[in-house]
Amino acid sequence: MPRTRPAKQSVLVLGGARSGKSAYALQRAQEWEGRLVYLATAEGKDEEMRKRIAYHRTRRRSRRWETIEEPLDVVWQLKEMDDGIGAVVLDCVTLWVSNALLNHQQEELENQVAELVEELPLFPFHFLAVSNEVGLGLVPDTPLGREYRDLLGSVNQRLAQVCKEVVFMTAGLPMKLKG
Repeated sequence: MPRTRPAKQSVLVLGGARSGKSAYALQRAQEWEGRLVYLATAEGKDEEMRKRIAYHRTRRRSRRWETIEEPLDVVWQLKEMDDGIGAVVLDCVTLWVSNALLNHQQEELENQVAELVEELPLFPFHFLAVSNEVGLGLVPDTPLGREYRDLLGSVNQRLAQVCKEVVFMTAGLPMKLKG
């Protein structure tokens, strides 16, 4: 009897800053066989951010991990990945949205998100997306802040609809919202 491939998982990991989202996503990804890809959207534009990026790299010391740094063309990177990859962690959607907004690429971002939602069920690997939940705080006091909050909220909703599982992290504890 031929063996069937296990269904590929798609997981959206939401939470506030420093809630344990990335650590949870990394741990989940390591449960699956195959190469692991960390698709990083952060850019080290200042010393503090470079230190954060270096810290995140220390959590992926295993030879199974490959890191791809791409602040904007996320979907293109995902579509280029092959069948030998066991899981991809996109960390993070929050910065991807911010990068697009600050580079005046909102329309391109919206096109990429639409393509991601369409392609995600076809990926030959497990997929975990990490994103901040920014709708629980105060209303931002600037138009750009409100635009960012609204855009990220919309992207999170679209990903939550298509992902098989949605997990909300708080104080390092996962709460399953879907799946």
